[in-house]
Amino acid sequence: MTDPSARPAGPDTPAHPDTAARLEIARTRAATMFRALPEEIHDLGRRFEDAGFELALVGGPVRDAVLGRSSADLDFTTSARPDDTEAILRTWTRDGAIWDMGRQFGTLGGVRDGVKVEITTYRTETYDPTSRKPQVAFGDTLIGDLSRRDFTVNAMAVRIPSLDLVDPFDGLADLAAGVLRTPVAPEQSFDDDPLRMMRAVRFVSQLGFALHPATAAAVEALADRITIVSAERVREELVRLICGQHPRRGLELMVDLGLAAHMLPELPAMQLELDEHHRHKDVYQHSLTVLDQAIDLESEPGSGGPCESPDLVLRLAALLHDIGKPATRRFEEGGTVTFRFHETVGAKMAARRLKALTFDKDTTKKVARLVELHLRFHGYADAPWTDSAVRRYVTDAGDLLERLHRLTRADVTTRNRRKARHLARAYDELEQRIADLAEQEEIGKIRPDLDGNRIMELLGIGPGREVGEAYKHLLELRMEHGPLGPERAEQELRAWWEARGAADRL
Repeated sequence: MTDPSARPAGPDTPAHPDTAARLEIARTRAATMFRALPEEIHDLGRRFEDAGFELALVGGPVRDAVLGRSSADLDFTTSARPDDTEAILRTWTRDGAIWDMGRQFGTLGGVRDGVKVEITTYRTETYDPTSRKPQVAFGDTLIGDLSRRDFTVNAMAVRIPSLDLVDPFDGLADLAAGVLRTPVAPEQSFDDDPLRMMRAVRFVSQLGFALHPATAAAVEALADRITIVSAERVREELVRLICGQHPRRGLELMVDLGLAAHMLPELPAMQLELDEHHRHKDVYQHSLTVLDQAIDLESEPGSGGPCESPDLVLRLAALLHDIGKPATRRFEEGGTVTFRFHETVGAKMAARRLKALTFDKDTTKKVARLVELHLRFHGYADAPWTDSAVRRYVTDAGDLLERLHRLTRADVTTRNRRKARHLARAYDELEQRIADLAEQEEIGKIRPDLDGNRIMELLGIGPGREVGEAYKHLLELRMEHGPLGPERAEQELRAWWEARGAADRL
């Protein structure tokens, strides 16, 4: 367990010795970004100002501007009530292109010349302890609205059109220091909305930040509150975390602070005690290392290559590939530790957990299949396969073959360099054989030499179980011998049919 007090501190004890310089850079960068806002935004601000209302850019777009990142989302908050906001938006959009995104919560949207905005009336919130859904009431001040937000780095605003930065909770300093703090007491913030605890570890993954000690301690104390959050919302945050730039950091915090025990308990369960002779690896740390290595093997974003980053299916499979080891660990005579069939058990466990987290069926099926197949290659490393075995490997992987390639390579974490080189050479050879067979046989689209219609025609039968059995027999022959050609395939089919009939007569 990591001591929260050992984590990087907040702006009063900066995480970086050059925080002051970073803060000045952040201020300069933010001012430049805000001045570069589209003219449509400045015009919108003037319209609110002329009508006697305040308007401010708020939250993520402000944070991203300070970090030097552009943001597609333009979220605003205002002192105007929804009816007044709608009236101003109708004059701003010119053609009335506005939409109601939740008038009861004070949110409306509009677009003008491709510039989309979402505007929400200042709000205050109170929470029922049994639910994370707030009772929303409209507020009167920008500071009050900012105080209800999750973290100080998201509790900054820029008044429009004056471009004055409003930062009542020192979010700019926290951004420069790389620290996550809550605007109010973290115990209050997380007790009000437990999902913020998942957002905290997610921001660690996405931004590479550290949690302020008080923030970390509050997560640890209130971790069980995450159970009142819907599985769908937890899944959304988990996906963002795993697809972040530093997923390992976020996952380790989830485990260290107790969150994972309530929503992904299989992860901390992999922290097996090592046997006294250290004959097996730390499964938990091994899995995190495999995740890191799988990410390194992803194609560059936007490249169009296989497993383009971030590849959620590959990352989930890497994280969960050894999920079945705790359930299958056995201590044999002589101190040997085994995990027989952990890939099969793990595939079922992964499917159950992803289903519980409401992942879609396609993602769940793909991750479970990769977990099931992740050990298949190791037989090849011991003794080269026949062409038939290579064909089966490709066919079993199907459209997951590229991900299986990367998962298999990432699963090599041995410190024995000789062994690592041997495994790498063996997999290089396997991939080359797959490529050679693919060129000869279209290995990725293996089908029997005869289709179902031809099988029925030759055997004089109609649709039914026997057609499926004949198809399966021809597929096995295709796997074993490669393309047979129509003439030989027909001979083999008739021979199989006759033998089947003879067996039935016995």
